[in-house]
Amino acid sequence: MKVALLFTGSGPLVIITSYASLTEPALLDKLRAKGITKFIAYEIPVAVAEARYGGHYGVVMRDLHESDDLRVLDFNGERAFGLFHLKELGTPTMFEGDGTP
Repeated sequence: MKVALLFTGSGPLVIITSYASLTEPALLDKLRAKGITKFIAYEIPVAVAEARYGGHYGVVMRDLHESDDLRVLDFNGERAFGLFHLKELGTPTMFEGDGTP
């Protein structure tokens, strides 16, 4: 599993995905279906996300309404941005909707 903080046009959000890469075409299709066509993403260690979100992390992982390959952990951009220190974030993954990662 990967956890990522995505900066999108509508603000930050945190996702959990089973895809190996944040630019895998199937994941990009799912993000596109949610209206996300351009983003800057930072991977977050799963253990860090679990610690910061506590029980909410487990609830999201058990949510039967979400797909197994993409779950949104946090829609609240202000909270998502505030939970992680910039120094914790690694190299960004950038994607533009024209298909060029």
